[in-house]
Formats: sequence, C-alpha cells, structure tokens
Amino acid sequence: MMRTRPLKVALLGCGVVGSEVARIMTTHAADLAARIGAQVELAGVAVRRPDKVREGIDPALVTTDATALVKRGDIDVVVEVIGGIEPARTLITTAFAHGASVVSANKALIAQDGAALHAAADEHGRDLYYEAAVAGAIPLIRPLRESLAGDKVNRVLGIVNGTTNFILDAMDTTGAGYQEALDEATALGYAEADPTADVEGFDAAAKAAILAGIAFHTRVRLDDVHREGMTEVTAADFASARQMGCTIKLLAICERAADGASVTARVHPAMIPLSHPLANVREAYNAVFVESEAAGQLMFYGPGAGGSPTASAVLGDLVAVCRNRLGGATGPGESAYAALPVSPMGEVVTRYHISLDVADKPGVLAQVATVFAEHGVSIDTVRQSGKDGEASLVVVTHRASDAALGGTVEALRKLDTVRGVASIMRVEGE
Repeated sequence: MMRTRPLKVALLGCGVVGSEVARIMTTHAADLAARIGAQVELAGVAVRRPDKVREGIDPALVTTDATALVKRGDIDVVVEVIGGIEPARTLITTAFAHGASVVSANKALIAQDGAALHAAADEHGRDLYYEAAVAGAIPLIRPLRESLAGDKVNRVLGIVNGTTNFILDAMDTTGAGYQEALDEATALGYAEADPTADVEGFDAAAKAAILAGIAFHTRVRLDDVHREGMTEVTAADFASARQMGCTIKLLAICERAADGASVTARVHPAMIPLSHPLANVREAYNAVFVESEAAGQLMFYGPGAGGSPTASAVLGDLVAVCRNRLGGATGPGESAYAALPVSPMGEVVTRYHISLDVADKPGVLAQVATVFAEHGVSIDTVRQSGKDGEASLVVVTHRASDAALGGTVEALRKLDTVRGVASIMRVEGE
C-alpha cells in the first residue's frame, strides 16, 4: 500500500552528478514510488551559485543555505554530492542530528572519517550509504558489505580510476608518451584541468581505504594506504612489460596476510599478465577482482565515473534508504569487529621488475646477482642487452618484501658498474 505523505529528499550539490540525480528523480518518479512504496519528493537543492540555470529544477527549491536545509526537520534523506571534507562532514552530521539518513558519493570524506560518520549515524538511528563513492555505477560496496558478509574475503584487486586507466591504455595501445596520453584524456573530458588527484593515486587510495575496511571488517583510513602515482611510467616500461607478456595498470590492492593477522592496502602502477581479466579493461572503465574463500574469484566491471553512472549508484542507495525509512529500520552500518592491524608497505611481499643501466663488461651480472642474494631476494629471470660499453639489465624477482627489495636497490646503486636504476615496478596478478 502506497504511503500518502511523500519522503522528502534534500540534495547537496547540483553539478554533473547532482543534476543527474535530480533529473532521474523527476523523470522516473512513478517507478521510484512503486519500488519504494511512497512518493519521493525533491524538497530542496543546496548550491553555491543560485543564479545558474538548472534545467528541470524548480528555482524555488534552490538555496545557498545548506545548513538550514538539512536542519529543517522534515527531511527524510540527504543526498550529499558536493565532495571534499568540509562543509560536507558538518552537513552530514547535522543531517543525522535532525533526523535524516544520508546517501553520499564522497570518497575522500568516507575514507578519512568513515568511522566517525558511522558512529554519528548509529547514535541517531539513521542510515549512511555510499555505493557511489567507489567505482561509479558498479555495484561493489553492497556486495562486499552484504552479499559476501558470510564469506571471508582475502584480496581485492582493482582498477578504480578511469582517468589513469585511459592514460595507461593509450600508452599501451598507441605507443603515446605519458604527457601525450594525458593531453588526450583532458581533451576528451576524462581528466580534470588539474589531474593530480587521479594521476598521483590520491583518488584510488581513498577508494582502496573504503574497500579494505569493508572487505576485512577493519577500520582502514586513507593514511593507512600506501600510494604511488603513475606519472613516471614510460614507453620503455610498456616495452618491458610486453616482453614479459604483461601490461601496466594503476592498481588498488587490498590484501589479508597469509596468517590472517593483518591487512595491507596500497595503490601503485604494476605489471599484470595479459591473461589476467584486469589486463583487458580498456579506456576509462573500472574493474575490481575479489577473491574470497567460499565464493572464489569474482569480477565487477563497468563505467567508474561520470554523471549518469554515479547517479545510478546514488539512486540505488536512495531507494534502499527510503525502504528502510518506511520499515522503521536501518541497513548495515560499520563492521569493524575484526580490528586487524594494517601492516606497513615494507612488509608487503610481491614480485618485482627492475631495469638497470650497467657497464657492458664481464662480471657485472655476477656482481648484481650477489647483491640480490645478500639481501635475500631470489631472482626469477634476467635479460641483458647492450653494446659500446653500456648495457641494460632487466631482473625479475621471485616474491620478496618491499623492505628487502629497497635494501637491494640501495646496495645496487653503490656498485661502480651500475650506472643507474632505470625503473622499478611490481608484478601483480599471478
């Protein structure tokens, strides 16, 4: 039976995502009402520039006073798509205090202050949903939080930033350099005018923190995530990757230690075999590979950004929160019962691809191999080429800790026969 009083929604932000949320709420109003069991009414839209024309939105709903909007008391759900830490954090906690549940797409805020926000939601008996904070339209948070709640997730490995994937894919398929590929991404609207958050891995690191926290039932903050950008990846790196039957992706990797006593979360470029499903994720698409004990290997794939895909995730959360509201219940909150420590990057174990510029003379390979052996790093393969007194030496290791590899590289730099370390890249997905 349809409830007579509509559920009132306040929208904070009306940019690319917010305007699409408002459009879908209007054009699909009847379908949303049928799915929820009550009409959903857009009761107010908080913006910074009230004079901007917003097609399909009643100007009477527009306000610059977001605080007054979330304090109204008759608002059932607040949809926050303004991003950033403040004023979003204060607006969300104010919404809880005044009786509203919250749907957010704010990855940076959830990664930094998710625990405090969940505590505020619990204190006031309200929902906090944020499917749109990670991987756009791809259903990922809800499967991890609900569908796999009875399973033990051991690893989450994924491409969670469309901008960086577009750039690396262009470098791989066309032979373009980093700057050329970035310029193309900017021209097509995939990269912001200031792409730092994407290309330096900040965006992916926030998403990794959220995924690790949910997957391992442990609080993982943004500061816990090791982050490396992809601006130093070169055409030579891709050439080396192809010789190994690999490509290069910027990956978010969240892992449970083999003994189950700790977890790690990291973001960095890595070589992955062409046989791995993530190797074939092209252009600006996202994909996340989940490995769990009972379900095995699962892959989630789709558009990871953009107005319509992100709005789809927001509206999915809105329907769920509204249903909870009608039923007088709340959905799953924070699950941090495991409270596992987050290990530092130095303890992470993986394979490495190291490219060295060396003198082209007898005994160099033996010197290099000795350094690796002295630091407990086992060599898998070696490839050497060169002439006229200079050579390139490419070493691929067996699995070793980041700390051991770091000590190895430091010692290699001290050898007279090593002219320089051209590149170091991790090898994942095997």
